[in-house]
Amino acid sequence: MKLPRVARATADKPRAKAPQIYPCEACGADLRFNPGETRMVCDHCGHMQDIPAILHRGESGLRELPLAPVLANGLPETQSHESRHLSCPNCSAQIELGPDQHATECPFCATPIVTDAGDIRQFRPQGVLPFAVTETEARAALTKWLKGRWFAPNGLAEFARKGRKMTGVYAPFWTFDARTRTRYSGQRGDYYYETRLVTVNENGQTVRREQQERRIRWTPVAGQVGRDFDDVLVYAARSLPAPHVGKLMPWNLSHVAGYDASFLAGFSAENYTVEVPEAHHQAQAKMLQVIQSDIRRDIGGDTQRIAAMDPQFSDETFKHILLPIWSAAYRFQGKSYRFIVNGQTGCVSGDRPWSVWKIALAAVAVAVIAGLVLYFSR
Repeated sequence: MKLPRVARATADKPRAKAPQIYPCEACGADLRFNPGETRMVCDHCGHMQDIPAILHRGESGLRELPLAPVLANGLPETQSHESRHLSCPNCSAQIELGPDQHATECPFCATPIVTDAGDIRQFRPQGVLPFAVTETEARAALTKWLKGRWFAPNGLAEFARKGRKMTGVYAPFWTFDARTRTRYSGQRGDYYYETRLVTVNENGQTVRREQQERRIRWTPVAGQVGRDFDDVLVYAARSLPAPHVGKLMPWNLSHVAGYDASFLAGFSAENYTVEVPEAHHQAQAKMLQVIQSDIRRDIGGDTQRIAAMDPQFSDETFKHILLPIWSAAYRFQGKSYRFIVNGQTGCVSGDRPWSVWKIALAAVAVAVIAGLVLYFSR
């Protein structure tokens, strides 16, 4: 395989790390990564070439980094690189530019971007999860998802199916690992029932009847739980709403390969805008939710109260990885809709479209059915 060509930096700009371009051995045109395959493909002549990073996945330096030094001193300069990027004025996404790009369209909101935001220095990704779902498969998944939304406007699924191409984007994520030990105190609640007499009205007559009422017996408890967390994911940008990203879960991170630029050939890449300290705070919040569930399970009983908990975090590590997302932003009848598809599993998330007419018809139908039921029940 030929060595990758690199774009030459201009004399009037600082020299940044140039994006890699992989030439086809057969015709010299640019190669792109082929989702679901272990090779790169040439759009010009169809020639395919192996990707060394996949064939030697364990040799490309994917490893966890100690978190404490980064929180204290920031990300190390030795593991950073510079890249050209555009910043979307609408959703604030920072899209990395290829060597010949000077303008693009935001893959998340379809806003045209023509302003070059210049070079930025960022922490270099350590791993990448290659695309496994093709654009055709992603479009089919999106069309099926839209058709399953009964209240979606008629024609939106057909519009999306016939619309422009979806954009493959590698989205930035941080992962965090930690060992935790948590002392707690609280109360265990056990249900018991007492019988009491109540007065009820039956057929116009007042009668006395026994009724079981639930009570809770509370017992003070204290203890300790432990849990080791591995690869707690935090989306490292703000361009996509958190609920949309959350619905793409889960990802199988066992397929993450050491970072190699060949995986990005033919795709866009989003730079991170959430720094490590903020992401770490979000990760710990996710861990604490799991720890609370562990405590409740440890307390036992029918219900629980947690009075205090003292989580201790140790052996904390992190890494920066890129995960594959197919993105589409459509304008339909004057409104903008944004959809994303998990590039590994095909899971779909996005803005839920509503049809006012369908909702109105459903409301009328419910009212008619309710009226008929009331009429015949007399």
